[in-house]
Amino acid sequence: MKTASKIPTRKSWAKALARPAVEFPLTQLSVKSGKIPDGLRGTLYRNGPARLERGGVSAGHWFDGDGAILAVHFTGAGAAGVYRYVQTAGYLAEEKANKFLYTNYGTMPPSPLWLRWMQPVKNTANTSVLALPDRLLALWEGGPPHALDLQTLETRGIDNLGCRNMGFSYSAHAKRDPITGNIFNFGVTPGISTKLNVYQSNNIGKIVRKATVKLDGIPLLHDFALAGKYLIFCISPVRLNFAPALAKLSCYGDSFEWKPQLGTQILVFDSETLALVSRSEADPWYQWHFANGFIGADGLVKIDLVRFPDFKSNQRLKEVATGETRTDAEGSLWRIYLNPQTGKVIADEELLDKPCEFPVVPASEIGQESRYIYLATCRPGADIVGERYEAIARFDTQTDTFIIADCGANCYPGEPIFVPDTSSEKGWILTVVYDGNYDSSEVWIWDSDRLDRAPICKLQLPFVIPLGFHGTWKPAV
Repeated sequence: MKTASKIPTRKSWAKALARPAVEFPLTQLSVKSGKIPDGLRGTLYRNGPARLERGGVSAGHWFDGDGAILAVHFTGAGAAGVYRYVQTAGYLAEEKANKFLYTNYGTMPPSPLWLRWMQPVKNTANTSVLALPDRLLALWEGGPPHALDLQTLETRGIDNLGCRNMGFSYSAHAKRDPITGNIFNFGVTPGISTKLNVYQSNNIGKIVRKATVKLDGIPLLHDFALAGKYLIFCISPVRLNFAPALAKLSCYGDSFEWKPQLGTQILVFDSETLALVSRSEADPWYQWHFANGFIGADGLVKIDLVRFPDFKSNQRLKEVATGETRTDAEGSLWRIYLNPQTGKVIADEELLDKPCEFPVVPASEIGQESRYIYLATCRPGADIVGERYEAIARFDTQTDTFIIADCGANCYPGEPIFVPDTSSEKGWILTVVYDGNYDSSEVWIWDSDRLDRAPICKLQLPFVIPLGFHGTWKPAV
């Protein structure tokens, strides 16, 4: 007698990505529970892929969804939210055509090969945000940022930050030095002779200094670390198989290859002059995100990151777009010790042996030693292959203490954002949570010292905000 094959059940997080997100205008948010903390004044911004389908065709990778920004403004009158797609040229063209038109990281459009050759890669503006005094930048990996209105999120257009080259790339993980106010970022110019472009901007975003170094092959470089007077780049051994990607026979995400024999290349720059200080090689690993970096009392640079043993996480992130993940590819929190003058890794250690991602520290401590690292993680006993993160946590680097905020079954938080309380030494943790039990999204607020207790406030959002990537906090002026 034959037994029926077991049909896998999709997890609740898949519902958040199953349909295009719905925009909403500035709307007063109702308090679902608790109370908005006194003194919480400013704006939470979040970015992420909000549309993964066109004309009945699904995007090939989570990275390819059109970016949409959520802003939650906290004032004396309460909290008001607004949610809008970034009006990129690619978004507008595909909105009009109701089909995919552009090759992207993991998506090939259903168009003839000759037509693909003519189309550029679409700037999805879907990865992170940078809040400047007069505008918000929507950041993406492979192109220039888009400027938006800080209050209404109206798209103003591409912002070249004073750079003459309108086609330059300005990556998603800009770092602001809390001491000098300088902003650092980078972009990669791919080609036969690939270049890493390192940028220093002033506090209003204008690029005032640039340095360029050649790279071997075309790597996938997503983030870097600011550590005191140094900028640290760890170039993992992932290289693009250029021929099929250039010929538009294969999308970029499927053309990257893991080559552990190359090792991880370490590049150290002086943050003031952008001069290359050192260049070396270490054992192979991959990372998407750094938590922070700082210079220790011994003169060594210490960088904290979520480290993966290989590049399988790319496949897992691709599967997110399908609503069902099957690849076991989790990273854990590590610390790397290196000599900045030689770039040599002196030692490394795993700080936290738990699946985690989206590590952050308070913005006022970026580049300096920070005691606490906040991150997204799994609930105890969770299915780490099929589930997304259902908890956030705080790791104490001094005591190795791990405090978890379990959001509950089928509740999925985004990246935790630390917000300082200007009237005291404490702070809050804010994140957007998708509640798969009720198919709704909320903003949850915790006391940063009491993550193991219930949130002190939950705010109801008008519509579902799909699972996204990165955000920031802009304090009220």
